[in-house]
Amino acid sequence: MTAGAEEVWFFDQDAGHLVRPYAITNGRTGPVRDGFALITLVVTADPRTDTTRLSPEPAAIIDLCRERPLAVAEIAAGLDLPVSVVKVLLDDLSEARLILTRAPVRLAEAPDVSLIQAVIEGVRRL
Repeated sequence: MTAGAEEVWFFDQDAGHLVRPYAITNGRTGPVRDGFALITLVVTADPRTDTTRLSPEPAAIIDLCRERPLAVAEIAAGLDLPVSVVKVLLDDLSEARLILTRAPVRLAEAPDVSLIQAVIEGVRRL
């Protein structure tokens, strides 16, 4: 390369991310709050949210979740990022109140199996 010449880098979409996951999360390996299961639903708090001042990955999450709620696993797949990285980013977005989440129903909150069986038997008798 000659002196004064600029080096040009070429890459394509198949090359993947040019930044390592730990750089995307500022070195954090997990969210502060552990409230994100793979099936936790995420939606943008305000569809008009301006993402121009956000980093690329959080902005992409906001954009993905504008139209409809998506599960954490769907977001990770859509961004081609590890789930652990997405959870850290979601934690930051939640703290900034840019997203709303809905956790999956816990087993303790789910109806009793015997109640479901009684309903099924009642419907069969009709």
